[in-house]
Amino acid sequence: MSGFNARGAWSIYQRELMRAMRTAFQSILSPVLTTSLYFVVFGTVIGARMEPIGGVPYGAFIIPGLLMLTLLGETTSNSSFGIYMPRFTGTIYELLSAPVGVAETLIGFVGAAATKGLILAAIILGTATFFVDYEIAHPVYAIGYIMLVAVSFSLFGFILGIWADSFEKLGIIPILILTPLTFLGGTFYSIGDLPEPWSTIALANPIAFLVSGLRWTFYGTSDVSIWLSLGLTLGFLAICTAIIAFIFKTGWRLRE
Repeated sequence: MSGFNARGAWSIYQRELMRAMRTAFQSILSPVLTTSLYFVVFGTVIGARMEPIGGVPYGAFIIPGLLMLTLLGETTSNSSFGIYMPRFTGTIYELLSAPVGVAETLIGFVGAAATKGLILAAIILGTATFFVDYEIAHPVYAIGYIMLVAVSFSLFGFILGIWADSFEKLGIIPILILTPLTFLGGTFYSIGDLPEPWSTIALANPIAFLVSGLRWTFYGTSDVSIWLSLGLTLGFLAICTAIIAFIFKTGWRLRE
């Protein structure tokens, strides 16, 4: 096969996006309601009693962290489930024998998961306006950074879905690793306010750089350099891309 199969990529993308829409309550409404509760409790109730952090009201300060919390979990889970189900049902062989390549497959599965993550991000930002007042200092950078993170962790979820051999394993990393790391990555506090050695230990958490990078796009301040956050995110994207290329080249877990 030569050339790019746009119709094949669109078919996979449309099917995966419609799958997410069919389970809208679980995949969209549930995370939005959960995040809204965080805004009510931490942003409105507790935030009214908190001093501004770096000149940013506490309710507004936690928005990037809560957005990142939802974005990482949902993009990873959706992408991993999307590729795991064809493996579980055996329809993966139909996909492998179809006239679509690696690029079309990734655009379909990863693109749909990233799109759903961006839809969630937009809804959460819109919902936040009902609870706290905030402004985005660098809206173009914010959109670009959110898109970069969504694509990166959709690729990561794709790898997770190929690696997992049970439904239990699909939830291990999003629930037991990503969520705790995001909570400990400066979602509700500034890492710079932590005493030593905790501030240094906190920087060993890679999610802290993602939260800090997104917070810079919102308020122009962050715990670490935006360039370091951007560099690490791009590096993670490159690593995930290389791993997926290896998987398709060797057929690891795809043809087993």
